[in-house]
Amino acid sequence: MPNIVLFSGSSHHDLSQRVADRLGLELGKVVTKKFSNQETSVEIGESVRGEDVYIIQSGCGEINDNLMELLIMINACKIASSSRVTAVIPCFPYARQDKKDKKGSVERWSRAPISAKLVANMLSVAGADHIITMDLHASQIQGFFDIPVDNLYAEPAVLQWIKENIPEWRNCIIVSPDAGGAKRLMSAGATKVYAILTHGIFSGPALSRINNASFEAVVVTNTIPQEEKMKHCPKIQFIDISMILAEAIRRTHNGESVSYLFSHVPL
Repeated sequence: MPNIVLFSGSSHHDLSQRVADRLGLELGKVVTKKFSNQETSVEIGESVRGEDVYIIQSGCGEINDNLMELLIMINACKIASSSRVTAVIPCFPYARQDKKDKKGSVERWSRAPISAKLVANMLSVAGADHIITMDLHASQIQGFFDIPVDNLYAEPAVLQWIKENIPEWRNCIIVSPDAGGAKRLMSAGATKVYAILTHGIFSGPALSRINNASFEAVVVTNTIPQEEKMKHCPKIQFIDISMILAEAIRRTHNGESVSYLFSHVPL
């Protein structure tokens, strides 16, 4: 594809490489580092003048550092005369802070920030022209932006995984989880229980709890790196969504609709 440059941030290089391979592109040259005072430094290693730029950076790991790195990369490309800068953010940072939550007294509730709106403002001010993300915590976050936002869905890839990896999928029942749900499924006669989710953070004692749980597998998307967690928890498997992101980038670059991806997995 002409006039397109794909950059990877440091949060999830494996996913970025998968997307690049799918598109038949080389990742653009960029050097990210930190100065001794922990400030983030970004050097774009090639010309982006007049180019359609896509920067892949997920909201995971050292979230604040990675968010700042993304903002600097966007701004660096923008002031280097790129024609358009699209931030591809598979897991949107601060997405759960999308409203004022009441915590205790009314006074505490009234002073709670809406941090997802702040992140939206920061991305716009940095120079982003377009956002591509996946499975936002709440769809209203799209309204926090004054620029186009494509919120993709992992659901088509999840359905495909179920059909390809669960032989008895026609006899399965899909339920929404709550506390103790897996135990009640097993006690009610279920032979196997799978947990399927999008952004698998697995904080605190999550891995040990999964190892001791009755799940056949816990299946997550690779919007967040999972390799290290899979080493400590063999029940974790991942669904590769790089083809969805790659097709969204291709369609956006060519001026095509991305609504096909809301219900289909690209071949």
